[in-house]
Order: sequence, then C-alpha cells, then structure tokens
Amino acid sequence: MKKVEHIGIAVRDLTVAIPLFEQLLDTHCYKTEDVDSEKVTTAFFQKGETKIELLQGQNSDSVITRFIEKKGEGMHHIAFEVADIHAEMKRLAAAGFTLLNDQPKPGADNKLICFLHPKDTHSVLIELCMERR
Repeated sequence: MKKVEHIGIAVRDLTVAIPLFEQLLDTHCYKTEDVDSEKVTTAFFQKGETKIELLQGQNSDSVITRFIEKKGEGMHHIAFEVADIHAEMKRLAAAGFTLLNDQPKPGADNKLICFLHPKDTHSVLIELCMERR
C-alpha cells in the first residue's frame, strides 16, 4: 500500500455538507460525481496530500443510505492507494482478509476499487484503490 488515498464520510445531504466542509477545510469542493454502480453521489476536497470524499446515497437501496440509517452520518471508510490492485487483492485474500468483491470495480475519481470486510479490520471498512489506466 502506498498511502491513504482518501477518507470517506457518509452524509445525508451534500447540499448541506459541501458548504460545511468548504468552510471547515478552507478549500472548495473540486469535484462531484455520480457513481451509479454504487448508487452514490460523491464530493471531493483536497487539502495538501489529504483527500476527503463525502458520500450521499442516491436512493433507499444505496449502501450509504442504509449505513446512515443504521449508524448515522460519519466516517464510512479509509481508502488506501495501491500500485497493483489485482496483486494486492490476491495478497490480502491469501492472508485471510475477506474481499467484498471478487474483481476490482469502477469507483469515483477514475479509480478501480475493492473493499475489505470490516469484520477483518477491527470494524473499519477499508477500500483499496488504483488509478484506472
């Protein structure tokens, strides 16, 4: 793993959360994006090397909507940048981690992504991500 790529925060309403985080971080949201495969809309902020991703569910079927209903708004995941997502998935599966998908899938911000089950990571949802080529 190369570095923490971003921290994902689940929010109910991006129209409320974006201005709050712009004020908090003293920077503008540089990108919003719909990720239809995940049924979420994202908003990104960057402060130095740190990126924050806000996630709003697009409908009641969204994993983010269900997350908020169960746990409330707040930190959803930590994403780590990897050089080779296929090799990293293979390494982690061999080490006993449960992958939530068998193959990387398209994610926001031009990334391929895979999640690790939080039961294996002290209840923290971990995302692996690699720039799509």
